[in-house]
Amino acid sequence: MLKSLFFYLILVISFHGLSAQTKVDSISNLIQKSKNNNISPKERLDNAQIAFELANTTNNDSIVLESSRAVASAYFVLEDYENYKKHSEINLELSTKLKDSVVMAIATQNIAQYYYLESENDSAYYYYSKVLKLYNSQNNLDSKALVLLNIADIQETEKDYIGSEENAVKAIKIYQSLPVTEVNLDRLWSLNNLIGIISLKLKNYDKSLDYHNQALEISERMEYGDYNRYLSINNIAFIYRKKENYNKALELYQSLVSLKQEYDDYDPTFYPLIIDNIAYTKLLAGHTDYNNMLTMFNEAYAISDSLEDDITKLAVSIDLTKFYLHQQDKDLATNYGLKSYDLAKKISSNDILLESMILLSKLKEGEEGKRYLNEHIKLSDSLLNVERNKRNKYARIELETDELEAENVRISQQRLWLTALSISLLIAVALVYVVITQRAKNKELRFVQDQQKANEEIYNLMLSQQDKVDEARANEKKRISQELHDGVLGRLFGTRLSLDSLNFSEGKDAIKSRMQYIDELKTIEQDIRKISHDLNTDFVAGSGFMDILSELIEKQTKAYQLTYDFDYTDDINWELIPNKTKINVYRVVQESMQNIYKHAQASHIKISIKLKNNVICLGVSDNGIGFDVQKSRKGIGLKNINSRVDELEGDVVFSSELNKGTTVDIKIPYLS
Repeated sequence: MLKSLFFYLILVISFHGLSAQTKVDSISNLIQKSKNNNISPKERLDNAQIAFELANTTNNDSIVLESSRAVASAYFVLEDYENYKKHSEINLELSTKLKDSVVMAIATQNIAQYYYLESENDSAYYYYSKVLKLYNSQNNLDSKALVLLNIADIQETEKDYIGSEENAVKAIKIYQSLPVTEVNLDRLWSLNNLIGIISLKLKNYDKSLDYHNQALEISERMEYGDYNRYLSINNIAFIYRKKENYNKALELYQSLVSLKQEYDDYDPTFYPLIIDNIAYTKLLAGHTDYNNMLTMFNEAYAISDSLEDDITKLAVSIDLTKFYLHQQDKDLATNYGLKSYDLAKKISSNDILLESMILLSKLKEGEEGKRYLNEHIKLSDSLLNVERNKRNKYARIELETDELEAENVRISQQRLWLTALSISLLIAVALVYVVITQRAKNKELRFVQDQQKANEEIYNLMLSQQDKVDEARANEKKRISQELHDGVLGRLFGTRLSLDSLNFSEGKDAIKSRMQYIDELKTIEQDIRKISHDLNTDFVAGSGFMDILSELIEKQTKAYQLTYDFDYTDDINWELIPNKTKINVYRVVQESMQNIYKHAQASHIKISIKLKNNVICLGVSDNGIGFDVQKSRKGIGLKNINSRVDELEGDVVFSSELNKGTTVDIKIPYLS
């Protein structure tokens, strides 16, 4: 290593003494060597680095750019992606300076590719959007189609399904116009497969089937498309299973089992996935050869475990949970349910994590089952909020990119105009040259100051929201820490010391003291439960929903110093009602009581839940000061209630008279 480094330094030093033309020739020679596939990747990098070092002594940006591109390529071959990105950024800066739009596009795409490989989707999307505009201006269809494919893939990952499908369709149209090559067919397969996946997630099974069949047809046209074909057959079988055409699904899965030798060498994880799908499809189809199903499940689990393939292992675990639940073997169902829960958390598979929580809430009794259900609700709400925040994120990124570019163009044009005007005025009014020049400088300075001020305002606006989130999170952590440290831990420590002092005491007094400390521990237990209650919404499925709602009403009216009547009937089977409906009913009642407390100046509220003509009728009324319904429709509280009722496809009516109180009548479909 030291010998190689010494040789490298000697080369660099010696090159500094070469003539200009000799340097250029030497750099070109080194760049060619860095592209030689017959030498090791390390030697290729050494040649590229020497060329780059030498190019920096020439003051020739074109040569520096060419050698830097060689260094970036060498780092990519070595899979050193950090340095690959670093030199791609150098290439982008130099090509922008030289106005070399071709290299600008390549460098921008390389940076985007780095972020794409690192799964930094926001940055990848930003750079892909920039390079897409460059390829549009260059009419580079091949590169444009590849960028559209990657953008569509990012959007699908981030659940922007509409945007993903639009870009995928654009890319398909381009590839259909390009020459038929193995690479282009492979990318066409990927795009049709992507739209098939999107349609499946949107539960448009017929459309998904159509696109996966198109992908299958493309794979059969490929010279090396066997694996693509196997994946398409698996995807088509899965859709048939979703459509409950189990016989067709089993036929396709079985055809893949017979091809095991063809794909096992390059993807051994595929076979366990197939036999797991066969076993689970048989279970769904109502087959009774349970021993055969269990053999396939166990084989799939053992193979995926030996391959350390957590993704397939997770799929088998959740299917085994459902199998044993169907067999009414609660212990084994719970065992595999917990494995699914742990694996899903490990690999961040939120869909299966949510499914495992539901299964465990059914398998576990009492508080433990309730805990899994509460965790499911909390994660569902969190994922929903994230999805809402991301929904228009990429449109905003693209818009902000366009606005920034437009602003730069405007600034350039304005500066050009100012320069031309200054020159014209200088020629026309030579006597007032100094005054005009000074005014132009002052105007430009004000413009820069205004621009800087605008940039600061935008930056502060971006930070303000994050500051609010960080402050709320910090305050909540501080509150919980203080409750645990000052309340619970202090009393636990004192109780433990007191119990330690009784270890060597006997007699009635010692027993009495121990009982007192045990009571103290029970009190501490209640305090811990209260803290836990503050962190989680008490909500469970089943008939206990009315108990949970009653507890909410009792606690909030007590906190708000209100009297109340809660009237409900027992003819609503809450077990059959979806969690989505129960959550929204709970939130509507909670929101209504908060509105009454904040605005109504009421002393009494009345809440009723009844079932009429297969419709759940929820009523909330108060004896407060009332309000003008027409003028207050835009209030946040009313908007929240309207939004939740709309989500349940229900109706809401607000009735109020000044000084006579307010009534909210809500009607929600019971069972469809």
